[in-house]
Amino acid sequence: MSTMVELRTLVTAAAAAYTANGALGAAVALRWVDTSGARWIHHALYAVTLTSTAVAVVAGAARRSPAALALAPAAVPLMLLQRHGARPLRRHARVALWAAPCYAAGLVLAWR
Repeated sequence: MSTMVELRTLVTAAAAAYTANGALGAAVALRWVDTSGARWIHHALYAVTLTSTAVAVVAGAARRSPAALALAPAAVPLMLLQRHGARPLRRHARVALWAAPCYAAGLVLAWR
């Protein structure tokens, strides 16, 4: 498998984890889903998002990939989420959405 395909896979996995976590968070906020008995699911998806993003950035940086450069700033809002917690909910959602352009740009650059 070529290194570019591997990087595409890593960036796509990171973006998928971010999207899944955001979708779950939005569904809970809108009361479409109740995870009160299993809040660990959202936290586990956050850990997968953080880890997969870090792996994609490190792998891409080693190859001097523009996708890694675009994805790297997503670390800032991801770390702020951990530091600030989920309350107030509007701030939590806003900070989480700050990472979206990084994932979109990373995907575009990895797949071009």
